[in-house]
Amino acid sequence: MPNAEECSISYVIGRSKIEPRASTSELPREVDALQERIEEGPCLDAVWEQEVVRVDEVGADDRWPQFAQQASELGVGSMMCFQLFVQGDQLGARNLYAHTPGAFDDECQEIGLMFAAHATVAVAGAEHEEHLRAGMTNRDVIGQAKGILMERHKLTADQAFGVLARVSQELNRKLVDIAREVTETGAVPGASRRRN
Repeated sequence: MPNAEECSISYVIGRSKIEPRASTSELPREVDALQERIEEGPCLDAVWEQEVVRVDEVGADDRWPQFAQQASELGVGSMMCFQLFVQGDQLGARNLYAHTPGAFDDECQEIGLMFAAHATVAVAGAEHEEHLRAGMTNRDVIGQAKGILMERHKLTADQAFGVLARVSQELNRKLVDIAREVTETGAVPGASRRRN
């Protein structure tokens, strides 16, 4: 990316919590923490108000007075933030930093938009893969718990699943958490309480 010296990808959750996901150095993490702490800044505007937010001279920008002063003191001269995606109350932003003011022009913005589109696809793919992996892990844990119950109590697969589901409902806990406890302890949570 032309003129960018630092870069980060951040998630904004619930309109204010900024969760850094990747960054080139400590500076982007510090700037994310600053924006979360004072609840203002270009990253927050990029995800909620505009697709692109360009800050030509951070120290002189009056849109976010607290942010401008403190980010400038951290060594940020100019910034450009791009909205990556919106998923419910979770949003993504790609943030570019330069130590000098005026580092980003219209050409940088056009190139940045193109990269943001590619980053959106990559982040969405990574999130999807992470969810698939979590789903597979959960399925495996539930399968293991069913196997334990089938072997110990001579149940069918459907009966073992029914036990897990019933305990999940009775204890108001996720099915996978009940299954995990069965695989770790060999016992159904709350079984002694149900016998009494």
